[in-house]
Amino acid sequence: MKRTTILLGSLAVMLLMAACSGGGFKKTKSGLLYKVISDGKGKAAQRGQVLKFHVSQRIKGGSKDSLLGETYGKMPSYAQVDSIGPMYHPAEIFPLLRKGDSAVVVMLADTLFKKNPGGLPPFIGKKDKIFITFKILDVFTADSLAQKDQMAESTKEQARQQVEQEKAAAEGEKLKGPAAKEIEDYLAKNKIVTQKTPGGTYVEIKEQGTGMQAAAGKKIAVKYTGKLFPSGKQFESNMDGSRPPYELVLGTGSVIPGWDEGLAYFKKGGKGTLYIPFFQAYGDRPGPGQKPHESLIFDVEVVEVADAPAPTAPAPQPGTPPQGH
Repeated sequence: MKRTTILLGSLAVMLLMAACSGGGFKKTKSGLLYKVISDGKGKAAQRGQVLKFHVSQRIKGGSKDSLLGETYGKMPSYAQVDSIGPMYHPAEIFPLLRKGDSAVVVMLADTLFKKNPGGLPPFIGKKDKIFITFKILDVFTADSLAQKDQMAESTKEQARQQVEQEKAAAEGEKLKGPAAKEIEDYLAKNKIVTQKTPGGTYVEIKEQGTGMQAAAGKKIAVKYTGKLFPSGKQFESNMDGSRPPYELVLGTGSVIPGWDEGLAYFKKGGKGTLYIPFFQAYGDRPGPGQKPHESLIFDVEVVEVADAPAPTAPAPQPGTPPQGH
């Protein structure tokens, strides 16, 4: 059912895209292009009422066609109808919409750059267009009714996410063995000698180091180059000195487990490579290559090991390794 919903959402977007190429667009006072597909039944939303809708955002420009995100198959969005004036914002068309309507808004990146110089993400080019499509599911006459509905949708969304997480965890368990074997086969083929940590990270020690041991609880500084496994494609590095070594207190869960366990095999001055299976990296979350279940390689150099200062605040929550996250 979920897959069908997502496909229907994508189909609606495609149909609206096709409508865009056919013309028939109007402009708001701010110059925003829009088109509403409606049966004309019912009253248009009034100021103070709340729209419940699915939304999809896509960037198009040249050969670029990138989906930024959509709510189809997930929790709907809610927004109050208001008279916002000519702000070059999709909310300008909210007072025109009815329950059951579909709509598309086209925002020109060049206009956005003029209105927000330096305030747009780098992946949006000045010649791009941002297509925002809506499907109006309901219109609530009172905020209290919208809140009640939102709570019900939130409960359903939590259940959906729970199912998704359980499915991902089950899939991850199935992939653990093959992921470890893939790394082991790679190491054997290339005659790389490693030590295996309790959690399953493979540590190649090229230079042990001669200083203090990088044990749990020690503050360390690391130079590194991160690469995807098995392609070896580099995704980040501070080895060239363009950025300072990455500092952390080892064993506190502030980085991925593969780092916490693998770096403890070195002393100050140590150099080597960590071969980290996905379950010691980002698990079922998207990794540096933007995919779940990604195994990684890190060339590392432990440039400093010292006693950590006494904590003055709660320990950091489990997070991610560096690479710009």
